[in-house]
Amino acid sequence: MIQSREVQEVKIGVVGTKGGWSSELLADTVEKSTGYRLLIEMDKVRLDLPSGRCWYEDTDISTLDALIVKKIGSWYSPDLLDRLEILRLLRERGLPVFSDPYKIMRVLDRLSCTVTLQSGNIPMPPTTITEDVDHALAAVRDYGRAVFKPLFTSKARGMFMLEDGPDARDTIAAYARDYRILYIQKAINLEGGKDLGIVFLGGQYLTTYARCKTNDSWNTTTVNGGKYALYQPSADVIAVAHKAQQLFGLDFTCVDVALTDDGPYVFEVSAFGGFRGILDTSGLDAAQLYLDYVMKETAR
Repeated sequence: MIQSREVQEVKIGVVGTKGGWSSELLADTVEKSTGYRLLIEMDKVRLDLPSGRCWYEDTDISTLDALIVKKIGSWYSPDLLDRLEILRLLRERGLPVFSDPYKIMRVLDRLSCTVTLQSGNIPMPPTTITEDVDHALAAVRDYGRAVFKPLFTSKARGMFMLEDGPDARDTIAAYARDYRILYIQKAINLEGGKDLGIVFLGGQYLTTYARCKTNDSWNTTTVNGGKYALYQPSADVIAVAHKAQQLFGLDFTCVDVALTDDGPYVFEVSAFGGFRGILDTSGLDAAQLYLDYVMKETAR
């Protein structure tokens, strides 16, 4: 507990990627408020199970007052789940970790996230899961146009759009050599060529930004030319996003929502949220708001 200490003595580590904009911003924000800066890369951590000590460089991070997880690695893969297990052990032995590593696990794997959303009756685009190429081809024929999504990815990396046609089966078979589990989602016509990032802090609505297409790309990500814009969704859309994020209980998260003729669809709940989109559109300093929240929760 840190309630009786001076603020500048609080030691809060940031789990992230060195050189990553949001990770560095959060670490800088912690340093400005507390005088302490430690940006931890999980691939350079050593955990000693009997003692519970967990070393990063010359710091035993199990002795910190709290950890904030901004990124668990530069690239999404199943390896990230193993890194989260290290943080889960630290949390279960008393170190406050934001968000709870076990809760992050449930959104990091796209299939786990989808099953939770579906079980919670959250509206999503029609989706097929299979390991069979012929079943995947049948899904593409049913949908007309479909998006294939790796289970571990961000900013649409590794995703592609496929239309039914004579070469569709060969394309799927080639993709299946790299991705055993085929996650196939019906392509959705986005209202106004945009989708939304609806942001929550401590389970409370914070703000919304839109990702807007500026070219012929099938997706809106900034990696593929998308631009951020401020957007104010209706209360009904916020309610759908709020219900979706409640299923996971993350401390800071962004719910990706598409507006369609059939109503709002949730694509996913993000494990980490988008500081850049929030800052560029609303001017809100999400890093400072998140730190303020962590400080308050840790002092309870």
